[in-house]
Amino acid sequence: MPQAPLSTQELIEADRVERDAVILKGGGLRRVLLVSGLNFELRSEDEQNVALSGYQNFLNGLDFPVQIMIHSRKINIDSYIEGLGAAQAGEENALLAGLIGEYRAFIASLVAQNPIMEKKFFVVVPYDPYFADAGIALMRTIGSLFGRKKPVNDGTEQAESSDAAFVKLDERTEQAIAGLAQIGLRAVPLV
Repeated sequence: MPQAPLSTQELIEADRVERDAVILKGGGLRRVLLVSGLNFELRSEDEQNVALSGYQNFLNGLDFPVQIMIHSRKINIDSYIEGLGAAQAGEENALLAGLIGEYRAFIASLVAQNPIMEKKFFVVVPYDPYFADAGIALMRTIGSLFGRKKPVNDGTEQAESSDAAFVKLDERTEQAIAGLAQIGLRAVPLV
């Protein structure tokens, strides 16, 4: 018998939003930063090299993974072009009306050849309390391979408290914001 398709809630890992962070169903935390753009092509070669070096230093300076997303969307400026047409029709000065008409034709031609794109940049900063001590877990695994016995869990090892996890996420967020600021990018947490 075929299974019913999963609901959206079952497919999405997010459980809720609390304290400006997304809390995942598994207990992990994510903070999303909105990052300003940098028009790379308008920079001189030296400025481009500095930006690339800064970006490399930013990535190499992080001791946790980040997810970088770019959302591109074509902007419809038909209403702007129509507004120029209305301004042209309402202009009493024939010279200004002609200039508005030429400008309108130029913009329409430009957009037909090169779509106007809006880009938004996001950096997702993660914190997973259960994987925070991955290095310790790796050392235990390596130790067990060489005959060391894993200590018995007496109940003292528990998941970090919610407040401690948010403090760690805040630290990572500040580190990411500072690293992006060093390459001239402004990052703000989404609320």
